[in-house]
Amino acid sequence: MATLHFSAAILAATILLAGCATTEGPVAPKPAGPNLDPQVDSNPFPSTYKALPSAPTALVGATIFTGTGQKIDNGTVLIRDGKIESVGGNISVPADYDRVDAKGKWITPGIIDAHSHLGVYPQPRVNAVSDGNEATNPNTAQVWAEHSVWPQDEGFNAVRRGGVTSMLILPGSANLFGGRSVTLKNVPAITMQAMKFPGAPYGLKMACGENPKRVYGSKGGAPSTRMGNVAGYRAAWLEAAQYAQKWDAYRASEGKGDAPARDLKLDTLVGVLKGEILVQNHCYRADEMAVMIDIAKEFGYKISAFHHGSEGYKVADLLAREGICVATWAGWWGFKIEAIDGVAENAALVHAAGGCAVIHSDDPILSQRLNQEAAAALAAGRKIGLTISEADAIKWITANPAKMLGILDKTGTLENGKMADVVIWSAHPLSVYALAEKVYIDGAVIYDRNDKRRQPKSDFMIDRKAGGTE
Repeated sequence: MATLHFSAAILAATILLAGCATTEGPVAPKPAGPNLDPQVDSNPFPSTYKALPSAPTALVGATIFTGTGQKIDNGTVLIRDGKIESVGGNISVPADYDRVDAKGKWITPGIIDAHSHLGVYPQPRVNAVSDGNEATNPNTAQVWAEHSVWPQDEGFNAVRRGGVTSMLILPGSANLFGGRSVTLKNVPAITMQAMKFPGAPYGLKMACGENPKRVYGSKGGAPSTRMGNVAGYRAAWLEAAQYAQKWDAYRASEGKGDAPARDLKLDTLVGVLKGEILVQNHCYRADEMAVMIDIAKEFGYKISAFHHGSEGYKVADLLAREGICVATWAGWWGFKIEAIDGVAENAALVHAAGGCAVIHSDDPILSQRLNQEAAAALAAGRKIGLTISEADAIKWITANPAKMLGILDKTGTLENGKMADVVIWSAHPLSVYALAEKVYIDGAVIYDRNDKRRQPKSDFMIDRKAGGTE
């Protein structure tokens, strides 16, 4: 009976806390019968995310970084129906709006972590829930990270306290093709679907360099070299292109003859070739980035971003010309040979070349202070003489990650009509002293540092004794 009592108490607490953030929306109806054509139902695990109701709200008197490169002193943000209604310095506040005095504080868009493994490598870190790498074949494009996401990971709550409102959850980098990534809204929920960012495109995690050749070479298999890596990519894309041709021919025949055999791995690769799935490519070295760009051109797809990209600064002009973002750090370098030439100025140099610089985490701790990592990258750039504004550096953790995730039309900046994903900071957001005081997602307060009712915890952080057990 004690176990039942404990479970009921935890369930009640979880529902209460989840109620502070989100409820599940309706599930779209499914086609009848098995889906043998991959185009019949390209979204078999639809988002059920539904934003909490929010009151019309005015955030008044703050210094605002809009995420567009603009800074507004003594500004106002109006939020209505979960959207940004207006942002500016001379905005009158309607009488029926909840007025939040933000004088002396700072406002930014919600931070977006463009490289996270929360949920797939959750806390507590034990083998039973270590589900990020399907290291069974160099090509596991058929797996989807969302099917490993554990919403109870306390890391989601921890990074929310650091201002993170959305994140890209990726498979690991053991494989040439690691599988699909998923974009999540950082809200407490019971299911993955209730966190899934509505309308966000999928990504395909690819990895070049040391990891795939080490993992499979150590098993006596292939690839075991970088040239083996490249041969593996090309063979996979060739197979996917032929698969796409078979399906296109079958559809053109209006169903005459036998349909091609369905292949979940190739479905994902074809999604990339058709421009529906974004390539998120783990790649450190400049020379390998250039090779990956050539492969993309050979098979007619586009790379959205190079992740980690420690040597992005060496080919910054090429990356800017190709429109490829670089998601990187300031402080991580030298932990393996392919990261040996990493420099703190990397993001700043990519930005100065006209490219898309992003500060990401790849770590549950760093994700809690991405604002500080952006500040370190900015300081390093300024130290070598680059003139970069603080308002532009804020884009490295807001607008630019939204761009590389394909959601910039929805979030990432404080512009009229976009999701009201907003953070109020106690101090300048690029200061080590800054704390996220309030975090809004779609206009609802998801976290409030001064209100314990809006400080969600996972089951693992709730006192067992409070549940009535001995």
